[in-house]
Amino acid sequence: MSTHITVKEYRRRLKAAAREAKDAGVGALLVTPGADLQYLCGYDAVALERLTCLVITPDGPTRIVVPELEVLAAQASPIADLDVEIVSWTETEDPHRAVAKLCAKATRVWVNPQMWASHVFAFQNQFRLARLGPDQIVATLRLRKSKVEVAALAEAGAAIDRVHAKVPGMLRPGRTEREVGAQIAEEILAQGHATVDFVIVASGPNGASPHHEVSDRVIEVGDPIVVDIGGTMPSGYCSDCTRTYAIGQPPDDYLAAYQVLRQAQRAAVEHVRPGVTCASVDAAARDVLADAGLGEAFVHRTGHGIGMSTHEDPYIVAGNDTPVEAGFAFSVEPGFYLPGRYGARIEDIVVATEDGVLRCNNETHDLVIVDD
Repeated sequence: MSTHITVKEYRRRLKAAAREAKDAGVGALLVTPGADLQYLCGYDAVALERLTCLVITPDGPTRIVVPELEVLAAQASPIADLDVEIVSWTETEDPHRAVAKLCAKATRVWVNPQMWASHVFAFQNQFRLARLGPDQIVATLRLRKSKVEVAALAEAGAAIDRVHAKVPGMLRPGRTEREVGAQIAEEILAQGHATVDFVIVASGPNGASPHHEVSDRVIEVGDPIVVDIGGTMPSGYCSDCTRTYAIGQPPDDYLAAYQVLRQAQRAAVEHVRPGVTCASVDAAARDVLADAGLGEAFVHRTGHGIGMSTHEDPYIVAGNDTPVEAGFAFSVEPGFYLPGRYGARIEDIVVATEDGVLRCNNETHDLVIVDD
């Protein structure tokens, strides 16, 4: 049964955003289409040149300004059951001016960081007497996942696990990465996702490029294959999981390095608990690889937050001294990459709990060797 966010939860989020805006001295919070808008009110609007903008004022009503042709779409979303007034604009009106009029008394206006630059520039022209800045409120609210959000992430993790369980049957010599990727994409939808967000099938030397995606390279016997896949569930929450496979027996040095990678990933996951820093989780994985001489082959951060976006706060990287709190959800995905040869990565989504960590992905961490 699919997890869905309730109207009560959306109302709580909107009230929390208004309260935090008031405490921060922000007169208006402007949110355009994207994960922040969907998080606050459940409206999965398309980002266009035509402005759609949620307007939150701490001491006034919450409104959403939408193009006239999008009114029915807005009404079909959870907005219809929230205390949010829909304000429409026609093709000959200036929507940025309309938004400015709704919060004319604001001296500090925050906009969501993913707002199109064209809209930001237009708002700068309208709010000449107000200071515009990037919103910090919604990201903070999204950082700590509630019980229903954790359930949604666990559901997404289980769905992508079911896809990985079928991947060995898709891998065989003579197929191209693109052919395998297309089959994986179909399976992501078949296992309950609403959309396919990305598919990486990186075979042989392509595995040394962490974000390779797919190509017309033909899979060969002896190839290690990095498969990193994810999608968005009907709940709006995302999956993201990497496993590594091999066609036949890979080289001995690869097998040895892979065992070190397993130790690194396990060390980082076991380190997760409230109070440790994001940087220390990164170090827990990185130190294991470095001690085995693979430190320079680990070229990216250990993880990223996940929720209604595949990548969001917190980032598990050196220098991020943010303490982990219960409800933080993020990936743990160390890897090693040797250009011209091969690569490997193991990725799970985890959630920090009051006394430890919850894994959202539970497929085997073994190197899955497919008979050639």
